Amino acid sequence: MKKYLAFGLWLLAIGSLPVGAQTLLSLDSCRAMALRNNKQMGVSQLKQEVATNLRKSARTKYLPHVSAIGAYVHTSEEVSILNDRQKGALSNMGTTATGALGTALGGSVGQIGTVLGQMGVPAEMLQQMAGQLQQGMATMSGRLNVFGQDIVDAFRTDTRNIWAGSVMVTQPVFMGGSIVAMNRLADINEEMAVNSADARRQSVLYSTDQAYWQVVSLKHKKKLAESYLELVKKFDHDVQRMIDEGVATRSDGLSVSVKVNEAEMTLQKVDDGLVLSKMLLCQMIGLPLNEEITLADEDMENLTVVALQPQLDVQQAVENRPELKMLSNSVDMSRQVTNILKAGNLPQVALMGGYAVSNPNVLNGFEKKFGGFWNVGVMVRIPIWNWGDVAYKVRASKGATAIANLELEEAREKIELQVNQNTFKVDEANKRLAMAQSAIEQANENLRTANLGFSEGVIAPTVVMEAQTAWLQAQSQKIDAEIDVKLSHVELNKALGTLY
Repeated sequence: MKKYLAFGLWLLAIGSLPVGAQTLLSLDSCRAMALRNNKQMGVSQLKQEVATNLRKSARTKYLPHVSAIGAYVHTSEEVSILNDRQKGALSNMGTTATGALGTALGGSVGQIGTVLGQMGVPAEMLQQMAGQLQQGMATMSGRLNVFGQDIVDAFRTDTRNIWAGSVMVTQPVFMGGSIVAMNRLADINEEMAVNSADARRQSVLYSTDQAYWQVVSLKHKKKLAESYLELVKKFDHDVQRMIDEGVATRSDGLSVSVKVNEAEMTLQKVDDGLVLSKMLLCQMIGLPLNEEITLADEDMENLTVVALQPQLDVQQAVENRPELKMLSNSVDMSRQVTNILKAGNLPQVALMGGYAVSNPNVLNGFEKKFGGFWNVGVMVRIPIWNWGDVAYKVRASKGATAIANLELEEAREKIELQVNQNTFKVDEANKRLAMAQSAIEQANENLRTANLGFSEGVIAPTVVMEAQTAWLQAQSQKIDAEIDVKLSHVELNKALGTLY
């Protein structure tokens, strides 16, 4: 019940806000919104997902792969095991055999008939025996012809319509180290994607911090310009009264009027710059450009500045900077590419096994049914001669690795210089802030004494205007010094790789 009551009160509070209410934003909220809105951060996230999937894909190269193949082929002619002469001989083997047998037995049958006639066998019986012999020869010839044709038909392959399929399992055993190098390359690529996202994140935070403190600086300068305008207007009013009383000259009044115009122009310039800076910040954090926003630090009288003494730690920068990590990843990736190329000169061993089917079934006399068989084997590939192709590629890859190493060393030297420069900037910004704070006290005292002397009539208006200008300059320098301290710490953290 308490939860519902609190939710209802929250809705009432939201509904009671005016339509044109401004959005109050802190530095942390601006950072979070900028990270969510930045398109390149989304690209970096997608690149990480791509690299992760590539790494998972590389892991599958260690595992056996199964593939299936199916095919259908129609041909205009079938494969023939027998030639045309053999087919004709087999189809007419009965006719050929009985003809040869008749020729061989022709003389013998005539002699047997003569002998039987001399022995007194009747001629009708001899004719009957001859007819039966001819009939038997004809029957044998037909049967042999049919048998020969059956043999010809049995040798037909009927391969005009061929169905074939196979399932193959391949297991790599040794690929020259290319699979191991490929997996290491995928791991490095994934790590590089993470480092790239980290670099993009720090870049977004750096840009957001700069835009945020730019708005805060301009808002403070706008307040300063408004205060200065009120100050010179009041002074102009006092001078005009003194002119009316004959104490001051008209020239003094014109000089003060020029200062009023200058103050108004300065206020207008600062106001325009503030509007543009807020538009830039809104674009970064994903708000409409005309959104009315208020920053948490823009209405503070004095910015909270912690004047920390920077510690020079180049080793920390070398360990944390994502740019150096990415260059180191490039060196490692180049080395793995070299290992992959070296595998081209090494033997490769793989186990194979599978099952193949075909129709016609070649295992049973081209039977019009599916039939298949299992098979296992070992495949070994040994490169013998390639005219130095792999050696040239390996040398080129080693050259690329050397280039990446030089770029990495150069980046380290530049980062060391950058850390030293930003450490000096932080120390210098702290000193400028201390000097600006001291100058504020002097400018306030100078303006107070000038106003007092002017009111007593012992100081000329030009002296008061000089004191007002000095006061304005001191206040502006204080604002710049406070913002410089903030930004110098941001730049130092970015140089050290600790901007989070």
